[in-house]
Amino acid sequence: MIAVVGAGLMGAATAWQLARRGHEVTLIEVYDIGHKHGSSHGSSRIFRRAYADPFYVRLTGQAHEQWRELEDDASTPLLRTTGGLDMGEDRDPKALAAVLDAAGVPYELLGPEAALERWPYIRVTGPVLHHPDAGVVDADETVGACVRRAIEHGAEAIIGSRVTGIDVRGGERVLLHTDDGREVVADTVVIAAGAWLPELELPVALPPLQVTQQQVFHFRQRDPSVKWPTLVWDGALHLYGLPSGSDGGPLPAVKVAEHDRGTPTTARTRDGIVDPSSRTRVSDFVRDRLPGLEPDPVAEATCLYTTTPDEDFVLDRHGPFVIVSPCSGHGAKFAPLIGAMAADLATGRTEPHPRFRLDRAG
Repeated sequence: MIAVVGAGLMGAATAWQLARRGHEVTLIEVYDIGHKHGSSHGSSRIFRRAYADPFYVRLTGQAHEQWRELEDDASTPLLRTTGGLDMGEDRDPKALAAVLDAAGVPYELLGPEAALERWPYIRVTGPVLHHPDAGVVDADETVGACVRRAIEHGAEAIIGSRVTGIDVRGGERVLLHTDDGREVVADTVVIAAGAWLPELELPVALPPLQVTQQQVFHFRQRDPSVKWPTLVWDGALHLYGLPSGSDGGPLPAVKVAEHDRGTPTTARTRDGIVDPSSRTRVSDFVRDRLPGLEPDPVAEATCLYTTTPDEDFVLDRHGPFVIVSPCSGHGAKFAPLIGAMAADLATGRTEPHPRFRLDRAG
């Protein structure tokens, strides 16, 4: 039997991948499915293919295929294509275009005048990369769909139970103890605990992990009929934006947030209080660069990043344990693919990728 600890995006996707392959699976989650305590809640996450690293460009292509497989299996739309823009004084659209070109990914390079003509609600002053395959993933719907389909494929889900003890028996089987008195015996345990990973006291050496509380803001569109693309801006600020979905309220809105400047915390001690300095910086950016949005947020929230020093993921096997994530703030777009890779590790089908190993250099 394979136990999966954690039913966020990565754990839910892993349980789905394993169960649909016919494996015996037990999924354990301490909170309700779709809870807001970690990194996997909300209606909007960016899917994009514009990475400067060809490795991740290749992975985005594989992830896109897995998204469509999940949608087909769940009969639920999860990934909506909007197109995406990359810009800002520290962003290099030409270099990004070269990477996409080498991978056969469609793109356009536009000057500021052409970009302004196409997206007049964004104040563009430099070159822009547009790639049409970018879009928005609904994280809440994804978690729900994966858990539902895992159960329908035969998985057992234990909801509302916290793993409080982990005993390895004979170097192979694992006994999991929960706070409600359960004992779960597994041949393999997939740990997909996100920001809780450093607190589990696993018999596995982990790389340095930093947990930060991030904040996101939703700004109402001045013209509700406009179809906004996703955007990544690198300059004095490092921000991203995308259509909000239901998180932005009943009227169309756009989610804008800083990718960096999170507040160090832990999964247990986070306060959930939005940093007012971030609100000011992001609102000022919206006022200056996104005239198609009202500059005062209509909704805001916090979430957690768990970041490795090199910002690559952790996806490795150590004895009977498979460690999945942390995803360093950019993993949501890969969720069904990471689930497939974790399932391969859990069943011995593949070796871990060197860049995702626990003991990798750096």
